[in-house]
Amino acid sequence: MNGTWRRFGSYDVLALHDGIFEAPLDVLIHAGGQAARDEAVARWGRPKISIPVNCFALKDADGITLIDAGTGPSWGEAMGHAPAAMVSTGIAPEQVERVLITHLHGDHALGLFDRERARFANAEIIVPEADLAFFGEEANRAQTPPNRQGGFAVAAAVKKHYGDRIRPAAAGTVRPGISLIPLPGHTFGHSGYLIEGEESLLLWGDALHLSDLQASDPDVGLVYDFDAATAVASRRAILERAARENWLVSGGHVEGFRRVVENGSGYELIPA
Repeated sequence: MNGTWRRFGSYDVLALHDGIFEAPLDVLIHAGGQAARDEAVARWGRPKISIPVNCFALKDADGITLIDAGTGPSWGEAMGHAPAAMVSTGIAPEQVERVLITHLHGDHALGLFDRERARFANAEIIVPEADLAFFGEEANRAQTPPNRQGGFAVAAAVKKHYGDRIRPAAAGTVRPGISLIPLPGHTFGHSGYLIEGEESLLLWGDALHLSDLQASDPDVGLVYDFDAATAVASRRAILERAARENWLVSGGHVEGFRRVVENGSGYELIPA
């Protein structure tokens, strides 16, 4: 379900619902090993993973910016609804001036394409430089497990369809009032975008896939993480920082806007 526009700094922000991703519980891992993983899964008590997939539209004086783009038509009928959601809010694809990608996974970047063409004819595509460097180099495929190779095809398609409109981005300011914050581990260049204002919003990509489970136990990860230990460290650090800075947060798999609060040895994401 799509929300309503909400103001952060100089931007109005709208969450766009792309679909629901489902997976079996065996994709869950734990930094503490199998016993810790089994205990966490039992405590969570869910029969499978079923999580929202989101991207975000931003409006300011310079036009429309997207943060991530959903799946497009590539992942079946349960997904790919963000383009229709954009149209329903009055945003035409040609109005999109730029897309800020958190990382080059299909549920965040395949929505850049409408099958064999670029969906956003006038958009600049901003990609974390470490992700573009890794997935943009085909020689790296051989050292990558098969279940983590999807980013190579995504990077190749971005290069094919957007060419000189691609801009690699490092940590720091990428747009007025928007900063890239590296959150490595899920991929090498995985990042979040902080929209700064009197009330600031961090859109953290896949820092958490499972808001309740991973907030309460940040050592829980998914097999999709390239470097599980680094992903845990990034998750713990950004939860602590978001709580300390009193930022609101959301992301590719978070329902609505949330505030991070400490809860025992972990954290909780409460609606905000």
